[in-house]
Amino acid sequence: MEESNFSNFETQQKLPNASAVLVLGILSIITCCCYGILSIILGAVGIYLANKDTALYNLNPSLYTNFNNVRTGKILSIIGIVLGVLFLAYMIWIISVFGFEALQDQQLLEQRMREMMGQ
Repeated sequence: MEESNFSNFETQQKLPNASAVLVLGILSIITCCCYGILSIILGAVGIYLANKDTALYNLNPSLYTNFNNVRTGKILSIIGIVLGVLFLAYMIWIISVFGFEALQDQQLLEQRMREMMGQ
């Protein structure tokens, strides 16, 4: 009986993309202020890899040891996507209200903000 436990422990392995999913989830949160686009892309790739590893883990859960990294990375990827979408929507709103030229020229931005405030 001890021999079978030892052989079971020996055959356990790590999920192939668990570390990548975790890193992509963290990066998707960090890059959410890069107009949101990079965050959405990194988060989507992280979720895709997490789903692949989750399917692999569900086939034989006793074979793998680092499923917590996959779950954590997937949650971080979802948060990164949400933040990226919110920031992208905010940037679209800012561009539609003030114009793209105003975002590049500080004085023009101040002028348009004063006009918007009625001053």
